[in-house]
Amino acid sequence: MNYYINMHKCTYPAAVILGAFFILSFNLSAQADNFGSGSNTFSIAFVDVGNAGNPADAASRNQLGAVPYVYRIGADEISQEQIELATAGGLLGVTAGAWGASQPAAFMKWYEMAAFVNWLNTSTGNVPAYNLTYNGGSDNSSWVMSLWSSVDAWQNGGQNLYRNKNAYYFLPSDDEWFKAAYQKNDGATGNYWTYPTGSDSVPTPVASGTAAGTAVYAQSLTAPPAPVKQSGGLSAYGTMGQGGNVWEWLETSVSGSNSIPSEDRVMWGGSSEDQSQVLQSMNSSPFNANPASENIYVGFRVASAEVGVGAAVPEPSTLALLTVGLGSVIYAAHRRRRPNRSLCRTAAGAAPL
Repeated sequence: MNYYINMHKCTYPAAVILGAFFILSFNLSAQADNFGSGSNTFSIAFVDVGNAGNPADAASRNQLGAVPYVYRIGADEISQEQIELATAGGLLGVTAGAWGASQPAAFMKWYEMAAFVNWLNTSTGNVPAYNLTYNGGSDNSSWVMSLWSSVDAWQNGGQNLYRNKNAYYFLPSDDEWFKAAYQKNDGATGNYWTYPTGSDSVPTPVASGTAAGTAVYAQSLTAPPAPVKQSGGLSAYGTMGQGGNVWEWLETSVSGSNSIPSEDRVMWGGSSEDQSQVLQSMNSSPFNANPASENIYVGFRVASAEVGVGAAVPEPSTLALLTVGLGSVIYAAHRRRRPNRSLCRTAAGAAPL
C-alpha cells in the first residue's frame, strides 16, 4: 500500500521520465520519414532489414537474397497520392495514373520512379541516387540516364554504376527486394520462405485486407489493385504487398550488371491477376521491361540506407538526446517548485525517481 501511495506523490516526475521513454520508443519504432512541406507533406514508412552478410537463397533465380549490409525498405508500395504530393512540392516530369489516391502509383516509366527517388534525396539534403536528366515532354526521349563513375558509384556488395555511393533513398536491387520479401529473419542464415507472407503455404487470395497469410492475387483480369496499406499479410520483415497487387520495378538491369543505362529492368512480385506460382521465391522468370515503358499493373517501393548513414535526417541517438534533455529540463523545473522529495521513495526505501 505504501508503495502505491508514494508513487502517487511522485506521479508528475515519474510521468515525465516515462513519457520521455514513450516518445523515444515511438520515434524509433515508427520509422516514418517525412517529405514535402505544408499541405504537400507526406511520409513513407520503412522497416529495417538486418541480418547483414546472410547467404543467398540457393533455390532462387541467380542465387538471390545475399546482402552484406543493413538497410531499410518501404513497408508499402508507393501510392498515387504520394506521387501527386511530391509533384505539388516540386517534382518535375513525373506522372502516375490508372488508380486512385490510396492505390499503387503505376503507369510510370522506370525513369520516373528513379526521378521520384532522386527528389526524395534532394528535398531532404541528400545526393541524388541516379544520374538522370529530364529534357521535358512525355515521350521515350524525355529522360536520359548516365552511369556514375567508379569513384562516385555504389560499391557496397559490389560495384553498381546505376546508384550513387552517397544515395540515401534508392530503388531496391533484386537482392535487397528479395531478402525483404522472403528471408526468414531468424539470424544471418540462408533460410527463406516460399512466399512473401512469411510462409511456405500458398497465400489465401483476397481483393484487399491485412490478414496474415493473405495476398492480392488470382483476381479477375479487370480487378484493380488494393490500396497499398490493404494489400495482404506481412513478410517476416514486416513489408506488405511484395506478393501480388502490382508488379514492382527494381533498380537491377536484366543482365545484373547495371552497366548499360537503357537495358531492361527486372520486376518482381506479380499482380492482382497472377497466380500463386508467380509469387514464389523460386519463380525463375520474373518480368523485365524497357525503362521507358509503362504498365498499369507495375508499381514500385523505395529502399533506404540504414538510419544515420549519409543521411540528412535525425539519428536515433539524436532523438534520444533531445527527448532525455527535454525530460531533464521539465524535471528540474518541477524539482525547484517542490524541493521536498522525501516522499518519492518506495516502501523499501529506494532512491527518489
